[in-house]
Amino acid sequence: MNLHEYQGKEILASFGVRIQRGIVARNAKEAVEAAKQLTQETGTGWHVIKAQVHAGGRGKGGGVKLAKNLKEVEELAESIIGMNLITPQTSAEGKKVHQVLVAEDVYYPGDSETNEFYMSVLLNRASGRNMIMYSTEGGMDIEEVAEKTPHLIFTEEIDPATGLLPFQARRVAFNLGLSGTSFKEMVKFVSALYKAYEASDSSLFEINPVLKTSDDKIMAVDAKVSIDDNALYRRKPYAEMRDLREENPIEVEAREVGLNYVDLDGNVGCMVNGAGLAMATMDLIKMAGGEPANFLDVGGTADAKRVEEAFRIILKDPNVKAILINIFGGIVRCDRVAQGVVDAYKNMGDSIQVPIIVRLQGTNAELAKEIIDNSGLAVHSAVQFQEAADKVKEVLA
Repeated sequence: MNLHEYQGKEILASFGVRIQRGIVARNAKEAVEAAKQLTQETGTGWHVIKAQVHAGGRGKGGGVKLAKNLKEVEELAESIIGMNLITPQTSAEGKKVHQVLVAEDVYYPGDSETNEFYMSVLLNRASGRNMIMYSTEGGMDIEEVAEKTPHLIFTEEIDPATGLLPFQARRVAFNLGLSGTSFKEMVKFVSALYKAYEASDSSLFEINPVLKTSDDKIMAVDAKVSIDDNALYRRKPYAEMRDLREENPIEVEAREVGLNYVDLDGNVGCMVNGAGLAMATMDLIKMAGGEPANFLDVGGTADAKRVEEAFRIILKDPNVKAILINIFGGIVRCDRVAQGVVDAYKNMGDSIQVPIIVRLQGTNAELAKEIIDNSGLAVHSAVQFQEAADKVKEVLA
């Protein structure tokens, strides 16, 4: 689950991480009031207006602007709120901005004593350990840094048995070229950041940039945070931060009916049980000359109601030209799945206008094939993986 910048900063601050302070606003009037409040609290006369969407590269799309007075705060907030922000990480249509973060300006004019760093905490899947990835090249696309100057990216892997050790936090500060007060501040920052990452059950904390101010303070100027969906049941306050407006509406609907669904850009809908089989099925579709339109795991209860819900979700995508159902009957019997497919098809009437290929293997697979073949419906049955692939290729031709 992705969070907005202001939400990520709230979590960071709760664990003692120094942040660039800000107040979220949903219209221009609220933005002006937020700026006034920040001026009283911090003394800053300039403010940064930041679009709050789940996408990076907001500045490149015109979603981050500097306001030097209250009139500019109002004008910029009014122009950003409601716009469709297009960044390198959004679709061509962009994302609609519903709110902005009015933040204090922490960069002082003409100040050459500041430094920007990059820092993130995430799982290294190769080693199975959390790691801190950091660089002296903050404020830039980390992908570009990795491509052009990979020697400027450092990593610090964390042993799960011991957690982050003090010497590792000191090594981060040393590799960033810090000394004196800023060195000590960075050690505190790194320790608090890692604590926030672990305690919030996050899968990613990315701060770009981490700022060293001219008076040697270390603070998070940005925050990109993703919380592990599987841990939300024990992180209810964080679960309430979910902004459904930022998520794919079809995926939201699928989650509400208990389906594991990920929307993709292809033309063949997938209905599968089990993540491994789903991935193999997507490969099968590509080998047959198609492109998977989704990842959809119906789980172990593929009855008529669940199959019908899956059909409706898949068919919301106008790009779907065929549907491949690939079920292994281990926990659930294949004949029950087949009957579920037939009943769901009949219940939906003329809603299904695309060819359907059904491959069922496992318990009562032969009986399941008979049910499909004798249904009188425009459903193609298959037994072997290759047979299913051939039928996909046939219906797409």
